[in-house]
Amino acid sequence: MKHIDIVFRYLCMACAAIAGCLLLGILVQLIQNSMDAWSEFGIGFIWSEEWDPYENKFGALPHIAGTLLTTALALVLSVPLAFATALLLTESPGWLERILSPCVDLLAAIPSVIYGMWGLFVLVPLMQDDVQPFLAEEIGLIHLPGGEWLLGQDGVGCGFGFLTAGVILALMILPYMCAVMRDVLRMTPPMLKESAYGVGCTRWEVTKDVVIRHGAPGILGGICIGMGRALGETMAVLFVIGNLPQMPEGLYSFGTTISATLANNFGEAVDMERSALFALGLILLVLCFIIQLIANQLLKRNRLKLGTQC
Repeated sequence: MKHIDIVFRYLCMACAAIAGCLLLGILVQLIQNSMDAWSEFGIGFIWSEEWDPYENKFGALPHIAGTLLTTALALVLSVPLAFATALLLTESPGWLERILSPCVDLLAAIPSVIYGMWGLFVLVPLMQDDVQPFLAEEIGLIHLPGGEWLLGQDGVGCGFGFLTAGVILALMILPYMCAVMRDVLRMTPPMLKESAYGVGCTRWEVTKDVVIRHGAPGILGGICIGMGRALGETMAVLFVIGNLPQMPEGLYSFGTTISATLANNFGEAVDMERSALFALGLILLVLCFIIQLIANQLLKRNRLKLGTQC
């Protein structure tokens, strides 16, 4: 048995080393192929707004801003829905949970290109005819401070843009976050919940003070998984965002993301444009890495906080 444990240990170490080598190889490849762009534009490539292949002038800021904006919109729209759905699945009767849980899991199995096609033919007309006018006039967002920037001068959109891309991403990452949150909430010890009910707590108080507190690290981990998926999503966003390399001018405006730009331009790119696209890929990798580091630190602090208070 001792020999089996040793073999198993080294096998796990080898698998971990392979994963690390793959990540290192990807990083090295991106750096090598983007050196021309970094040599030509320097660090200013990150905050430059110009993207003109004919003049060989490239900047990453519109793509970075578009990526962060669509990801933020997706999280704002999906996190409350994912948590509410996960809570419903854990607290609902068994027969209802057996019906709804597979439906949530099936949403995660739909290919991203299908989401993009659905967004192009169904969501875009819906946004143009109903949702965007409703937000501008019926709710009156355009009359609020900053409303003209968010929705444009007249509050009229054509259905494409950052808001539609954010909705598509929210639908795509919702089942991933919901599945993780559902499993985390199920791990709450029944004794804790029964004790809280026994001292007179309401269902809301049990959820807020017991279930959420006990599962906070896992809930945050589910949000991080959704964030990572939203940052790197390509095809669905490509269909509905408009694909213009310009800074966001509001939720209804056209734009692009790093992933959409790579998918849209890489096949025809040569020389400096190709190097600039590799530089965008490197920025996206570093951006995802930074976000994961921040998430890990938040998880660590949350665990320490719970440990000191329990």
